[in-house]
Amino acid sequence: MSSYVISQKTFFRFGPNVIPQSQIFLTSKQCYAFVNLKPVRPGHVLIATQRNVARFNELTGDEVADLFAQGQRVSKMIERVYQAKGLTVTIQDGAAAGQTVPHVHLHVIPRHPGDFANNDDIYSELEKNKLINESKHNAATDFVARSHVDNEQRTPRTREDMAAEASILRKEIDA
Repeated sequence: MSSYVISQKTFFRFGPNVIPQSQIFLTSKQCYAFVNLKPVRPGHVLIATQRNVARFNELTGDEVADLFAQGQRVSKMIERVYQAKGLTVTIQDGAAAGQTVPHVHLHVIPRHPGDFANNDDIYSELEKNKLINESKHNAATDFVARSHVDNEQRTPRTREDMAAEASILRKEIDA
């Protein structure tokens, strides 16, 4: 039996942004996993705590345990689905570390040999992935966060593309 459970919520808050249920592929007691608006690599997904907390050291022990348990679960699936030879799994904790959304989240990024000339260049790419909230909006009716990503070299994906990827990952998480 699948342990995937979609929350009764129609959206989740990710810092000041709204993530619609259609872009979420996994929920657990403490966390949710969702597809990325502008992935660094195909298959780059995020896992965030359900409680909106800015810094890692503010999490409870249960939240830390669930974040890493779901990170491991998602990592296995992402590596298989995207036929990756490795993964970058990272948390940017605080603005000085490159965190651009004030909400604890784990990046899971599938990797392949030679995908970056210098392996650590992925961290420069992550720092370019900045969400900036442009305006206030009604989360109940406006499911698309009014935000953009600072790196204009990566085109934002459509809601439809993101929902399609989430649908595939939803089916694959327990396969």
